[in-house]
Amino acid sequence: MSKFAVLFFLLFISCAQDEINPSADYVPKIAKGYVIQHTYYTLSYSPSDRQAEFAFYYLSVASIKGMQERTDDFRIDPSVKSNPVTSTSYQGSGFDRGHLAPAADFKLNLTAMSETFFMSNMSPMTPSFNRGIWSNLEDKVRENALNLGGVYVVTGPVLTNSCGTIGGGITVPCSFYKVIFKEGSNPKMIGFLLSNSGSSLPLKNFIVSVDEIEKLTNLDFFSSLSDDVEGSLEANKSPSGWNF
Repeated sequence: MSKFAVLFFLLFISCAQDEINPSADYVPKIAKGYVIQHTYYTLSYSPSDRQAEFAFYYLSVASIKGMQERTDDFRIDPSVKSNPVTSTSYQGSGFDRGHLAPAADFKLNLTAMSETFFMSNMSPMTPSFNRGIWSNLEDKVRENALNLGGVYVVTGPVLTNSCGTIGGGITVPCSFYKVIFKEGSNPKMIGFLLSNSGSSLPLKNFIVSVDEIEKLTNLDFFSSLSDDVEGSLEANKSPSGWNF
């Protein structure tokens, strides 16, 4: 193999790795689950709630602009240790199988797309929420990621406040959160907290500090940042620098 070919191969591997896991240091500190590392995203699975307490990933421009089509291959996550949720566990419940790591964020290749359809990545969402304001928020996160050249995303249900159960003990969350972080010389962070119901209000009405989300969930986001930077970013409630 020529020196040029070797260099190209190493560059390709490096870029591919960046797409998979640019900074494992940013994975949130878990509260009640155990970590499952998929190829393109990480989740913490709560057995008592039969769903993840968060899904964490890096949303790159390449992943948004990829050509992979939606697979809709909902299935058991083989990494769930016991009592896994099946593709039919939500049947007849009136709730959507709502993605935490959304399929449209993982168009890079077949593996990335297909892994978003593990049932561990699903949480019960009301149809008016999942197909309405939640979908709008996902669209705006992708728009911001494209504008900023990529962002980190943490998404999950607030499992400390239940609105019942379905399917043999799957917790129905009363609310969901999303945290977006852009690292760099001028880092910024923004958090959203939304009730599990439809709304026609602007997204800016649901901006909260990341500190507030941490108190509700007992999770610790981006703890590897220096204390002063983390404290400043997580106290912020301003949409300045974002397009929401």
